Amino acid sequence: MQTQQQPTKIIRIATVLERTGLSKPFIYQMIRRGDFPASVRISPRYAGWVEQEVNDWLNQRIAAARGQ
Repeated sequence: MQTQQQPTKIIRIATVLERTGLSKPFIYQMIRRGDFPASVRISPRYAGWVEQEVNDWLNQRIAAARGQ
């Protein structure tokens, strides 16, 4: 049986902020500390985040908060 891989989706900072509920300065502070996925430079003027990496980070936080 063939497994279909989901395409990689890049999301912008506005979406990251909406999903996490965190501020932009705090996101960048966490990136510098290595506590949040780093952005991916797509072009000289465009950067975004791999959606699955952000989702994984959120799921890890939820699991940790629930003691899992």
